[in-house]
Amino acid sequence: MKKNKHKILTAGILFTAAAGVIHIVNHTIFTTATLKDLLKSSANNYYDWRFGKIYYKKKGHGSPLLLVHDLTVYSSAYEWNKVIDKLAENHTVYALDLLGCGRSEKPKITYTNYLYVQLISDFIKNVIHEKTDVVASGFSSSFTLLACHNENELFGKLVLVNPPSLSALSKAPSKRNKLYKFILELPIFGTLIYNMKTCQSNIQLLLTEQYLFNPFLASAEMIDTHYEASHKGFGNARFLLSSIVGNYTNNSVTHALKDIDNSIVVINGDAEPQKNETKESYLTCNPAIEYFNISKTKHLPQLENPENLLEILHICI
Repeated sequence: MKKNKHKILTAGILFTAAAGVIHIVNHTIFTTATLKDLLKSSANNYYDWRFGKIYYKKKGHGSPLLLVHDLTVYSSAYEWNKVIDKLAENHTVYALDLLGCGRSEKPKITYTNYLYVQLISDFIKNVIHEKTDVVASGFSSSFTLLACHNENELFGKLVLVNPPSLSALSKAPSKRNKLYKFILELPIFGTLIYNMKTCQSNIQLLLTEQYLFNPFLASAEMIDTHYEASHKGFGNARFLLSSIVGNYTNNSVTHALKDIDNSIVVINGDAEPQKNETKESYLTCNPAIEYFNISKTKHLPQLENPENLLEILHICI
């Protein structure tokens, strides 16, 4: 009996010590990841939304244009750095960091598609204050479509850069997804898993293999900025990742595509996988959608070939 108690006590001490070491390692990673302060912000650049403070950049004069980055833990308004100045010559441009991303607050909640639908609508109503054209990237295209469907009077033209396929958006949370979500949200060990997944080498691999057609365009600044974005908030971004992995950010947009009368433009990187499937499914729902391809680009043409993207945007908005 005494031997069992001794083993349990020893195991408890070892577990506590291991947890303490992992906690220190996690804290060190988050601290060093943000030392360069590439994602600078000021106190004046925040919208005090009901679920947390939202960072945004405002630039230029003219008709309002909202830029919405893709939904990943690596993403931020940095995604639009190469196009925002040119767009600001003819528009009042707003580029925000979505809740859970970049410089915005990262609450410990379950992030859902509808949460971001409300954020986009509320941002237009409370910050921009007038009908707005929107350029949305990647997964954020789905939030933009649903927000426009719900409150059409807030939206002008919609431009979707590499939107997700309709089949991807229809995936619902499964038992396995819920288990992954639970593990990632564990205070110490879930944070360790998050840090392993979002290490610099994995981010470099993501950019060179999935996001960019030309891997040599993945500069040190681009990698470091994505790395910093994923580590601001000392681990709270894992709640966004757990929601994405759990499929809680999915929602069908088929009904919105069929009902929306707004001008919709879809821009694809020519090397983006499933672009043909996405094009066919979107056109089936709404034949009035205009399509453009940008050659020699993949998921982030706004960083890889901003000149061609600007040419298309100049035509469309």
